[in-house]
Amino acid sequence: MQYRKVPKTGDEISAIGYGCMRFPTKMGRIDEKKAEEQMRFAIEQGVNYFDTAYPYHGGGSESFLGKVFSDKALRDQVKIATKLPPWSVKTRADMDRILNEQMAKLKIDSIDYYLVHGIMSLEDWERMKNLGVLAFLDDAKAQGKIKHAGFSFHSDIHTFKKVVDDYDWAMCQIQYNYLDETTQAGIEGLRYAAERDIAVFVMEPLRGGNLAGRMPKAAQEVWDQSHIKRSSAEWALRWVWNHPEVTCVLSGMNVDEHIQENIDAACTAFPNHLSVEELGDISKVRDVFVALTKVPCTACAYCMPCPAGVNIPMCFEKFNSKSYFGGMEAKIMYLAQGGGVMGDNPSLASQCVNCGKCETHCPQHIEIRKELKNVSKSLEGIFDKPIIWMAKKAMKR
Repeated sequence: MQYRKVPKTGDEISAIGYGCMRFPTKMGRIDEKKAEEQMRFAIEQGVNYFDTAYPYHGGGSESFLGKVFSDKALRDQVKIATKLPPWSVKTRADMDRILNEQMAKLKIDSIDYYLVHGIMSLEDWERMKNLGVLAFLDDAKAQGKIKHAGFSFHSDIHTFKKVVDDYDWAMCQIQYNYLDETTQAGIEGLRYAAERDIAVFVMEPLRGGNLAGRMPKAAQEVWDQSHIKRSSAEWALRWVWNHPEVTCVLSGMNVDEHIQENIDAACTAFPNHLSVEELGDISKVRDVFVALTKVPCTACAYCMPCPAGVNIPMCFEKFNSKSYFGGMEAKIMYLAQGGGVMGDNPSLASQCVNCGKCETHCPQHIEIRKELKNVSKSLEGIFDKPIIWMAKKAMKR
Protein backbone atom coordinates (compact mmCIF):
# COMPACT_ATOMS: atom_id res chain seq x y z
CA MET A 1 0.00 0.00 0.00
CA GLN A 2 1.11 3.56 -0.71
CA TYR A 3 0.94 5.94 2.27
CA ARG A 4 0.92 9.72 2.28
CA LYS A 5 1.69 11.87 5.32
CA VAL A 6 -0.62 14.34 7.08
CA PRO A 7 1.85 17.22 7.59
CA LYS A 8 0.54 18.52 10.92
CA THR A 9 0.01 15.14 12.59
CA GLY A 10 2.67 12.93 11.04
CA ASP A 11 0.08 10.21 10.43
CA GLU A 12 0.84 7.96 7.47
CA ILE A 13 -2.51 7.51 5.72
CA SER A 14 -3.27 4.92 3.05
CA ALA A 15 -3.72 6.50 -0.36
CA ILE A 16 -7.15 4.88 -0.57
CA GLY A 17 -9.53 5.54 2.30
CA TYR A 18 -12.70 3.62 3.10
CA GLY A 19 -15.83 5.74 2.66
CA CYS A 20 -18.57 4.44 4.95
CA MET A 21 -21.54 6.09 3.23
CA ARG A 22 -22.11 3.29 0.75
CA PHE A 23 -21.80 0.02 2.67
CA PRO A 24 -23.52 -2.99 1.05
CA THR A 25 -27.13 -3.21 2.18
CA LYS A 26 -29.80 -5.85 2.66
CA MET A 27 -33.48 -5.00 3.10
CA GLY A 28 -32.61 -1.33 3.41
CA ARG A 29 -30.07 -1.83 6.21
CA ILE A 30 -26.31 -2.34 6.29
CA ASP A 31 -25.44 -5.92 5.40
CA GLU A 32 -23.21 -6.15 8.46
CA LYS A 33 -21.70 -9.54 7.73
CA LYS A 34 -20.69 -8.60 4.19
CA ALA A 35 -19.56 -5.10 5.14
CA GLU A 36 -17.35 -6.36 7.97
CA GLU A 37 -15.77 -8.97 5.70
CA GLN A 38 -14.96 -6.26 3.18
CA MET A 39 -13.57 -3.91 5.82
CA ARG A 40 -11.33 -6.58 7.32
CA PHE A 41 -10.04 -7.49 3.86
CA ALA A 42 -9.23 -3.84 3.14
CA ILE A 43 -7.36 -3.50 6.43
CA GLU A 44 -5.36 -6.63 5.66
CA GLN A 45 -4.37 -4.96 2.38
CA GLY A 46 -3.16 -1.84 4.21
CA VAL A 47 -6.19 0.50 4.19
CA ASN A 48 -6.05 2.44 7.46
CA TYR A 49 -8.52 5.34 7.17
CA PHE A 50 -12.28 5.00 7.65
CA ASP A 51 -14.56 7.96 7.02
CA THR A 52 -18.10 8.01 8.39
CA ALA A 53 -20.61 10.66 9.48
CA TYR A 54 -23.59 11.21 11.76
CA PRO A 55 -26.28 10.72 9.06
CA TYR A 56 -24.74 7.91 6.99
CA HIS A 57 -27.08 4.93 6.63
CA GLY A 58 -29.70 6.71 8.68
CA GLY A 59 -27.30 7.05 11.57
CA GLY A 60 -26.34 3.37 11.48
CA SER A 61 -22.84 3.74 10.01
CA GLU A 62 -21.20 4.98 13.22
CA SER A 63 -22.86 2.25 15.32
CA PHE A 64 -21.74 -0.41 12.86
CA LEU A 65 -18.16 0.84 12.97
CA GLY A 66 -18.39 0.74 16.75
CA LYS A 67 -19.23 -2.96 16.58
CA VAL A 68 -16.45 -3.80 14.15
CA PHE A 69 -13.78 -1.78 15.91
CA SER A 70 -14.65 -3.06 19.36
CA ASP A 71 -11.95 -5.53 18.33
CA LYS A 72 -9.03 -3.55 19.82
CA ALA A 73 -6.44 -5.24 17.62
CA LEU A 74 -8.37 -4.02 14.59
CA ARG A 75 -8.99 -0.55 16.03
CA ASP A 76 -5.29 -0.01 16.65
CA GLN A 77 -4.59 -0.42 12.93
CA VAL A 78 -6.82 2.39 11.69
CA LYS A 79 -7.75 6.04 11.92
CA ILE A 80 -11.44 6.86 12.24
CA ALA A 81 -13.03 10.08 11.03
CA THR A 82 -16.55 11.29 11.65
CA LYS A 83 -18.32 14.61 11.39
CA LEU A 84 -20.35 17.23 13.24
CA PRO A 85 -23.62 17.91 11.29
CA PRO A 86 -24.17 21.72 11.22
CA TRP A 87 -27.84 21.28 10.29
CA SER A 88 -28.45 19.58 13.66
CA VAL A 89 -26.67 22.29 15.65
CA LYS A 90 -28.72 25.12 17.15
CA THR A 91 -26.61 25.80 20.26
CA ARG A 92 -23.10 25.15 21.54
CA ALA A 93 -24.60 22.50 23.84
CA ASP A 94 -25.77 20.60 20.75
CA MET A 95 -22.15 20.23 19.63
CA ASP A 96 -21.13 18.58 22.89
CA ARG A 97 -24.23 16.38 22.94
CA ILE A 98 -23.69 15.15 19.39
CA LEU A 99 -19.98 14.47 19.93
CA ASN A 100 -20.71 12.46 23.07
CA GLU A 101 -23.38 10.50 21.20
CA GLN A 102 -20.96 9.74 18.38
CA MET A 103 -18.25 8.58 20.77
CA ALA A 104 -20.77 6.24 22.41
CA LYS A 105 -21.88 4.83 19.05
CA LEU A 106 -18.28 4.40 17.89
CA LYS A 107 -17.31 2.95 21.29
CA ILE A 108 -14.08 4.93 21.38
CA ASP A 109 -12.56 7.40 23.84
CA SER A 110 -11.01 9.61 21.18
CA ILE A 111 -11.92 10.28 17.54
CA ASP A 112 -8.86 10.53 15.31
CA TYR A 113 -10.22 13.11 12.86
CA TYR A 114 -13.34 15.14 13.59
CA LEU A 115 -14.77 17.27 10.79
CA VAL A 116 -17.31 20.05 10.57
CA HIS A 117 -19.54 18.40 8.00
CA GLY A 118 -20.44 19.73 4.56
CA ILE A 119 -19.95 23.50 4.75
CA MET A 120 -22.36 24.69 2.08
CA SER A 121 -21.96 28.47 2.15
CA LEU A 122 -20.23 31.36 3.87
CA GLU A 123 -23.48 31.99 5.79
CA ASP A 124 -23.42 28.41 7.11
CA TRP A 125 -19.84 28.82 8.26
CA GLU A 126 -20.44 32.18 9.93
CA ARG A 127 -23.44 30.73 11.78
CA MET A 128 -21.33 27.87 13.14
CA LYS A 129 -18.62 30.27 14.21
CA ASN A 130 -21.15 32.45 15.99
CA LEU A 131 -22.40 29.37 17.83
CA GLY A 132 -18.88 28.72 19.08
CA VAL A 133 -17.63 25.88 16.90
CA LEU A 134 -13.98 26.95 17.05
CA ALA A 135 -13.95 26.99 20.84
CA PHE A 136 -15.80 23.68 20.79
CA LEU A 137 -13.06 22.10 18.67
CA ASP A 138 -10.37 23.52 20.95
CA ASP A 139 -12.14 22.18 24.04
CA ALA A 140 -12.73 18.76 22.48
CA LYS A 141 -9.05 18.47 21.61
CA ALA A 142 -7.98 19.64 25.06
CA GLN A 143 -10.24 17.01 26.65
CA GLY A 144 -8.86 14.32 24.37
CA LYS A 145 -12.25 13.58 22.81
CA ILE A 146 -10.88 14.34 19.36
CA LYS A 147 -7.27 14.26 18.24
CA HIS A 148 -7.39 16.41 15.11
CA ALA A 149 -9.91 18.78 13.53
CA GLY A 150 -10.95 19.20 9.91
CA PHE A 151 -13.87 20.14 7.72
CA SER A 152 -15.64 18.85 4.63
CA PHE A 153 -16.71 21.31 2.00
CA HIS A 154 -19.24 21.96 -0.77
CA SER A 155 -19.14 25.67 -1.56
CA ASP A 156 -17.08 28.18 -3.58
CA ILE A 157 -13.38 28.98 -3.52
CA HIS A 158 -13.86 32.30 -1.66
CA THR A 159 -15.64 30.52 1.18
CA PHE A 160 -13.06 27.73 1.16
CA LYS A 161 -10.19 30.15 1.70
CA LYS A 162 -12.10 31.89 4.48
CA VAL A 163 -12.70 28.61 6.31
CA VAL A 164 -9.08 27.53 5.85
CA ASP A 165 -7.81 30.82 7.30
CA ASP A 166 -10.15 30.78 10.31
CA TYR A 167 -8.63 27.84 12.19
CA ASP A 168 -5.56 25.65 12.55
CA TRP A 169 -6.97 22.67 10.65
CA ALA A 170 -5.12 19.39 10.32
CA MET A 171 -7.05 18.36 7.23
CA CYS A 172 -9.94 19.15 4.93
CA GLN A 173 -12.15 17.08 2.66
CA ILE A 174 -13.18 18.32 -0.78
CA GLN A 175 -15.00 17.00 -3.81
CA TYR A 176 -12.45 16.55 -6.58
CA ASN A 177 -12.37 14.59 -9.82
CA TYR A 178 -11.57 15.27 -13.45
CA LEU A 179 -15.00 16.84 -13.97
CA ASP A 180 -14.71 19.07 -10.89
CA GLU A 181 -11.21 20.46 -11.36
CA THR A 182 -12.50 24.04 -11.32
CA THR A 183 -15.75 23.74 -9.34
CA GLN A 184 -16.28 24.09 -5.58
CA ALA A 185 -12.82 24.26 -3.95
CA GLY A 186 -11.23 22.84 -7.10
CA ILE A 187 -7.54 22.84 -7.95
CA GLU A 188 -7.11 26.33 -6.48
CA GLY A 189 -8.47 25.19 -3.12
CA LEU A 190 -6.43 21.99 -3.23
CA ARG A 191 -3.23 23.98 -3.62
CA TYR A 192 -4.28 26.67 -1.14
CA ALA A 193 -4.76 24.07 1.60
CA ALA A 194 -1.59 22.13 0.75
CA GLU A 195 0.51 25.29 0.85
CA ARG A 196 -0.64 25.70 4.47
CA ASP A 197 0.25 22.11 5.39
CA ILE A 198 -3.41 21.11 5.56
CA ALA A 199 -3.88 17.55 4.33
CA VAL A 200 -6.47 17.20 1.58
CA PHE A 201 -8.75 14.17 1.54
CA VAL A 202 -10.80 13.76 -1.63
CA MET A 203 -14.42 12.63 -1.79
CA GLU A 204 -16.47 11.82 -4.91
CA PRO A 205 -13.44 10.87 -7.04
CA LEU A 206 -15.83 8.95 -9.32
CA ARG A 207 -18.59 11.61 -9.29
CA GLY A 208 -21.10 9.29 -7.62
CA GLY A 209 -20.17 6.42 -9.95
CA ASN A 210 -20.63 8.41 -13.15
CA LEU A 211 -16.92 8.05 -13.98
CA ALA A 212 -16.92 4.29 -13.46
CA GLY A 213 -18.44 1.34 -15.25
CA ARG A 214 -20.28 1.89 -18.50
CA MET A 215 -19.15 5.00 -20.38
CA PRO A 216 -20.59 7.10 -23.21
CA LYS A 217 -19.50 5.69 -26.56
CA ALA A 218 -17.14 8.56 -27.39
CA ALA A 219 -15.49 8.32 -23.97
CA GLN A 220 -15.05 4.56 -24.19
CA GLU A 221 -13.41 4.97 -27.58
CA VAL A 222 -10.75 7.14 -25.95
CA TRP A 223 -9.97 4.45 -23.36
CA ASP A 224 -9.99 1.73 -26.05
CA GLN A 225 -7.49 3.62 -28.16
CA SER A 226 -5.09 4.21 -25.28
CA HIS A 227 -1.97 2.02 -25.17
CA ILE A 228 -2.65 1.49 -21.45
CA LYS A 229 -5.67 -0.65 -20.56
CA ARG A 230 -7.49 0.39 -17.40
CA SER A 231 -11.05 0.46 -16.16
CA SER A 232 -12.87 3.79 -16.21
CA ALA A 233 -12.75 3.86 -12.41
CA GLU A 234 -8.99 3.35 -12.33
CA TRP A 235 -8.45 6.16 -14.82
CA ALA A 236 -10.49 8.51 -12.62
CA LEU A 237 -8.79 7.49 -9.38
CA ARG A 238 -5.32 7.74 -10.87
CA TRP A 239 -6.08 11.27 -12.06
CA VAL A 240 -6.74 12.33 -8.45
CA TRP A 241 -3.73 10.46 -7.03
CA ASN A 242 -1.55 12.12 -9.64
CA HIS A 243 -1.80 15.34 -7.61
CA PRO A 244 0.99 15.50 -4.99
CA GLU A 245 -1.23 17.74 -2.84
CA VAL A 246 -3.75 14.92 -2.30
CA THR A 247 -3.28 12.87 0.86
CA CYS A 248 -6.07 10.30 0.56
CA VAL A 249 -8.83 9.41 -1.89
CA LEU A 250 -12.06 8.18 -0.30
CA SER A 251 -14.03 5.47 -2.04
CA GLY A 252 -17.44 4.11 -1.07
CA MET A 253 -16.46 0.53 -1.80
CA ASN A 254 -19.12 -2.19 -1.54
CA VAL A 255 -18.23 -4.73 -4.25
CA ASP A 256 -15.36 -7.17 -3.65
CA GLU A 257 -13.87 -6.74 -7.12
CA HIS A 258 -13.95 -2.95 -6.85
CA ILE A 259 -12.24 -3.02 -3.46
CA GLN A 260 -9.40 -5.14 -4.84
CA GLU A 261 -9.09 -3.01 -7.97
CA ASN A 262 -8.96 0.23 -5.97
CA ILE A 263 -6.38 -1.13 -3.56
CA ASP A 264 -4.20 -2.44 -6.40
CA ALA A 265 -4.28 0.94 -8.10
CA ALA A 266 -3.50 2.79 -4.85
CA CYS A 267 -0.25 0.84 -4.54
CA THR A 268 1.23 2.27 -7.74
CA ALA A 269 -0.54 5.58 -8.37
CA PHE A 270 2.17 7.91 -7.10
CA PRO A 271 2.21 11.71 -7.48
CA ASN A 272 2.95 12.84 -11.05
CA HIS A 273 2.92 9.28 -12.40
CA LEU A 274 0.64 10.02 -15.37
CA SER A 275 2.25 10.86 -18.69
CA VAL A 276 1.31 13.81 -20.90
CA GLU A 277 -0.42 11.35 -23.23
CA GLU A 278 -2.47 9.83 -20.40
CA LEU A 279 -3.53 13.25 -19.12
CA GLY A 280 -4.54 14.13 -22.67
CA ASP A 281 -6.78 11.07 -22.86
CA ILE A 282 -8.46 12.01 -19.59
CA SER A 283 -9.00 15.52 -20.91
CA LYS A 284 -10.75 14.11 -23.98
CA VAL A 285 -13.05 12.00 -21.82
CA ARG A 286 -13.79 15.02 -19.64
CA ASP A 287 -14.91 16.93 -22.72
CA VAL A 288 -17.33 14.12 -23.62
CA PHE A 289 -18.92 14.17 -20.17
CA VAL A 290 -19.14 17.94 -20.02
CA ALA A 291 -21.02 17.95 -23.30
CA LEU A 292 -23.45 15.19 -22.27
CA THR A 293 -24.11 15.60 -18.53
CA LYS A 294 -27.54 17.05 -17.83
CA VAL A 295 -27.38 17.26 -14.02
CA PRO A 296 -24.14 17.16 -11.95
CA CYS A 297 -25.65 14.86 -9.31
CA THR A 298 -23.31 12.58 -7.32
CA ALA A 299 -26.12 10.47 -5.80
CA CYS A 300 -25.04 11.43 -2.27
CA ALA A 301 -28.78 11.41 -1.31
CA TYR A 302 -28.47 14.39 1.02
CA CYS A 303 -31.67 15.60 -0.68
CA MET A 304 -33.54 12.55 0.56
CA PRO A 305 -36.09 11.62 1.76
CA CYS A 306 -38.38 13.68 -0.45
CA PRO A 307 -41.70 14.58 1.26
CA ALA A 308 -43.51 13.74 -1.99
CA GLY A 309 -41.70 10.43 -2.43
CA VAL A 310 -39.55 11.39 -5.44
CA ASN A 311 -36.38 9.33 -5.76
CA ILE A 312 -34.31 12.33 -6.76
CA PRO A 313 -30.91 10.62 -7.31
CA MET A 314 -32.59 7.90 -9.41
CA CYS A 315 -34.36 10.51 -11.54
CA PHE A 316 -31.14 12.34 -12.31
CA GLU A 317 -29.18 9.14 -12.89
CA LYS A 318 -31.67 7.98 -15.52
CA PHE A 319 -31.82 11.49 -17.06
CA ASN A 320 -28.03 11.54 -17.46
CA SER A 321 -28.05 7.93 -18.64
CA LYS A 322 -30.40 8.80 -21.49
CA SER A 323 -28.04 11.57 -22.55
CA TYR A 324 -24.93 9.39 -22.25
CA PHE A 325 -26.20 6.27 -24.00
CA GLY A 326 -29.30 7.21 -26.01
CA GLY A 327 -31.98 4.65 -26.83
CA MET A 328 -34.98 3.65 -24.73
CA GLU A 329 -33.21 1.75 -21.94
CA ALA A 330 -33.00 4.71 -19.55
CA LYS A 331 -36.69 5.54 -19.99
CA ILE A 332 -37.79 1.94 -19.51
CA MET A 333 -35.71 1.59 -16.35
CA TYR A 334 -36.93 4.95 -15.08
CA LEU A 335 -40.57 4.00 -15.50
CA ALA A 336 -40.05 0.54 -14.02
CA GLN A 337 -38.19 1.81 -10.97
CA GLY A 338 -39.92 5.14 -10.52
CA GLY A 339 -43.35 3.83 -11.37
CA GLY A 340 -43.24 1.16 -8.67
CA VAL A 341 -43.54 -1.73 -11.10
CA MET A 342 -41.22 -3.87 -8.96
CA GLY A 343 -43.24 -3.26 -5.81
CA ASP A 344 -41.61 -0.07 -4.53
CA ASN A 345 -43.60 3.08 -3.93
CA PRO A 346 -43.92 5.39 -6.97
CA SER A 347 -41.05 7.90 -7.07
CA LEU A 348 -41.33 9.73 -10.40
CA ALA A 349 -40.09 13.26 -11.01
CA SER A 350 -43.64 14.40 -11.77
CA GLN A 351 -44.57 13.77 -8.13
CA CYS A 352 -42.54 16.84 -7.06
CA VAL A 353 -44.72 19.36 -5.20
CA ASN A 354 -42.19 22.16 -5.54
CA CYS A 355 -41.55 22.48 -1.79
CA GLY A 356 -37.82 23.13 -2.23
CA LYS A 357 -36.70 21.20 0.85
CA CYS A 358 -34.24 19.18 -1.23
CA GLU A 359 -32.42 22.23 -2.55
CA THR A 360 -31.44 23.40 0.94
CA HIS A 361 -29.44 20.18 1.43
CA CYS A 362 -27.84 19.66 -2.00
CA PRO A 363 -24.02 19.88 -1.86
CA GLN A 364 -23.92 20.52 -5.61
CA HIS A 365 -26.36 23.45 -5.36
CA ILE A 366 -28.51 21.92 -8.09
CA GLU A 367 -31.81 23.61 -8.94
CA ILE A 368 -33.54 20.33 -8.20
CA ARG A 369 -37.13 21.44 -8.77
CA LYS A 370 -36.28 22.86 -12.17
CA GLU A 371 -34.31 19.77 -13.17
CA LEU A 372 -37.08 17.41 -12.02
CA LYS A 373 -39.41 19.18 -14.45
CA ASN A 374 -36.83 18.50 -17.18
CA VAL A 375 -36.65 14.84 -16.14
CA SER A 376 -40.43 14.52 -16.28
CA LYS A 377 -40.56 16.16 -19.70
CA SER A 378 -37.80 13.89 -21.05
CA LEU A 379 -38.70 10.55 -19.48
CA GLU A 380 -42.45 10.67 -18.88
CA GLY A 381 -45.30 10.86 -21.37
CA ILE A 382 -49.10 10.88 -21.48
CA PHE A 383 -49.27 7.13 -22.16
CA ASP A 384 -46.78 6.09 -19.48
CA LYS A 385 -49.13 5.87 -16.50
CA PRO A 386 -51.45 3.36 -18.21
CA ILE A 387 -48.36 1.37 -19.25
CA ILE A 388 -47.11 1.37 -15.65
CA TRP A 389 -50.56 0.27 -14.43
CA MET A 390 -50.65 -2.64 -16.88
CA ALA A 391 -47.07 -3.63 -16.01
CA LYS A 392 -47.99 -3.74 -12.33
CA LYS A 393 -51.01 -5.93 -13.10
CA ALA A 394 -48.84 -8.27 -15.12
CA MET A 395 -46.27 -8.53 -12.31
CA LYS A 396 -48.98 -9.60 -9.87
CA ARG A 397 -50.08 -12.59 -11.96
